[in-house]
Amino acid sequence: MGKMIDGVWHAGKVTEDSADGSFKRQDSGFRDWITADGSPGPDGQSARPAAPGRYHLYVSYACPWAHRALILRALKGLEDAIAVSVVDPVMLDDGWTFATDRGGTGDPLHGSDFLWQLYARARPGYSGKVTVPVLWDRDTDTIVNNESAEIIRILNTAFDHLGGAPGDYYPADHRAEIDAINADVYDTVNNGVYKAGFATTQQAYEDAVRPLFATLDRLERRLASRDWLVGDAMTEADIRLFTTLVRFDAVYHGHFKCNVRRIQDYPALESLLERMLADHRIAATVHLDHIKTHYYASHRDLNPCGIVPVGPDLPWAHLLPSPRA
Repeated sequence: MGKMIDGVWHAGKVTEDSADGSFKRQDSGFRDWITADGSPGPDGQSARPAAPGRYHLYVSYACPWAHRALILRALKGLEDAIAVSVVDPVMLDDGWTFATDRGGTGDPLHGSDFLWQLYARARPGYSGKVTVPVLWDRDTDTIVNNESAEIIRILNTAFDHLGGAPGDYYPADHRAEIDAINADVYDTVNNGVYKAGFATTQQAYEDAVRPLFATLDRLERRLASRDWLVGDAMTEADIRLFTTLVRFDAVYHGHFKCNVRRIQDYPALESLLERMLADHRIAATVHLDHIKTHYYASHRDLNPCGIVPVGPDLPWAHLLPSPRA
């Protein structure tokens, strides 16, 4: 995966953060906010005012963290207000690149070849991981935020006065419950699949995969009598779970050895997945070609030949737009 040290890119393996056998995800390095009028963020963060056309989103269609941001952008109808650039699905020694031969868009703002060049532009001397999503400020020519959990909350409300579509995916009266579910799902499911897949010892793998399926079992029971994880409408808790569920049977089950059960084996979780895919705005953000190509062709220390499997057959594939660009 690689990282930057003092502004210089260094190539590396996907398991490089697993020195003791267990995978450790690094914190995001850019944490400013966008608010309607530029007033401080919810925890006092430095903020900039919302404005159509000022901000640009860099994403990978393959990445579940970037996928969250794409879903909120679509649900809030912000496609015209916030343009998107897509990296190439294959991430090798140069990290995320702006190659265009497999569905990437290139970088129309700066003509960059690699995503790390944007990080160097935003913060000379930067040290850390180079990740998506990246929310870029065109006016100040820098990164506003690269933490997906915060970007989706920015998109949820900051642009409402500029024509953002109705819908509050982090409603005040359910925030405590949403936060509790998010914390559990993040640790054992969203990040749990990576902790299993990138583990380099048997014990670290089992320490990740068992809590993963224990949480999926709990979520299945929770959803057996309700449509949504919290309240009676979709919230960010559902969205954050969805981006893992939609990748699970196609990638995590085999590639990351999360093979105790499939999502297809959980009727309530499968129903949630299909319920969300029935929303054409969400379905349009799912690019299975990028997803499968990224994981299988990029993680050469896990899959040395880079072969991308043809299957599996997915019961919800008919809900995706076809043909895909």
